[in-house]
Amino acid sequence: MPNSANASGRILVVDDQPANLRVVSSLLSRHGYEVQTAPDGADALAMLQERQPDLLLLDMLMPNMDGFALLAEIKQNPDLLRLPVVFLTVAQDRELLLRAFDAGAVDYVTKPFMPEELLARVNAHVGLKQTRDRLERIARERQELVNLVAHDLKNPLSSIWFASDMLIKNETKPERIPRYHKMIHESAEDALGYIRRYLETQDTSRKIAAARQATKLRDVLDWILARYALQFEDRGVTLHARAPDASPMVAVDGLVLRQVAENLISNAIKYAPDSDVDISLRGGGVGFWQLLVEDRGPGIARDQQHALFRPFQRLAYTDKDDGRSSGLGLSLAKQIIVDLGGQLWYEDRDGGGARFVIELPEVSPELAVAEVPSAD
Repeated sequence: MPNSANASGRILVVDDQPANLRVVSSLLSRHGYEVQTAPDGADALAMLQERQPDLLLLDMLMPNMDGFALLAEIKQNPDLLRLPVVFLTVAQDRELLLRAFDAGAVDYVTKPFMPEELLARVNAHVGLKQTRDRLERIARERQELVNLVAHDLKNPLSSIWFASDMLIKNETKPERIPRYHKMIHESAEDALGYIRRYLETQDTSRKIAAARQATKLRDVLDWILARYALQFEDRGVTLHARAPDASPMVAVDGLVLRQVAENLISNAIKYAPDSDVDISLRGGGVGFWQLLVEDRGPGIARDQQHALFRPFQRLAYTDKDDGRSSGLGLSLAKQIIVDLGGQLWYEDRDGGGARFVIELPEVSPELAVAEVPSAD
């Protein structure tokens, strides 16, 4: 019997003999495999375009498109290059078998075959393929995590650098020194908070609890103003914050919303360095509130707006880029907001400049859940 990994394996069997298809399909299905069959190479090629199996069992000699012709087509498709192919053949001609391996086959089974032999070879090659896929997926996920952590640490570390640089210069007003100390301390806490959150993303109970948390939008506005007002002032511009008297609550963890808002603020600092920036709140659609970040910079060219939220797409006007942009910020921000049932979009600001809008569902205070306790 195949192991649990093989039990979910998908196999495409290609043979021009209906009896062979029935026998092989029945044998593999009884042992837990998901089996598709094709009577010729052309039909098999169409199936491969729709869904890639874990293994292709391919009759070597068929009319019209034989196994060699189909394998040649497969090798022209980058998405199918690593699909393992096992030939089914009545031939034991040495030259023909060498040709099969040269064409890209990983193994062969001679007909009439022994069921135990066919199963053993199928188990081995499906297991190898699934193990390789799993390792590649782990490698991708690890790299994605590294990208996420590196990106999200950039903003708090930039604030730490700014505050420490002002203190090192020893030119700041004495009454501002405590604010710089506080900025360094809180930014370090934020950085540690991001790391803890990523380390805990596999904890399902924490995911559910985090999704049920609520945050006062006014608190996020106040936090942004406290964190970035001095950085704007140092550039000779102003960060303006406007909010209604109401203090709406939205369905999002406060740390998460601050993270998204920080990405938008840091982009404004980078791409509109000589512009004041406005951050404000307003009602959105029914049951939603919006947080807006607006500047009077050059905005985003219309021919580039369609790619704005794609991963690794840097904003326009790269002459203003400091070389530290990963092109991940807006993509990650949009993904986070959409996952929370909201929306994030860009629009040109009236009179020139950029406007980013975060829209999130409102929750009533009595439905808000207290902060998730730590694992300590």
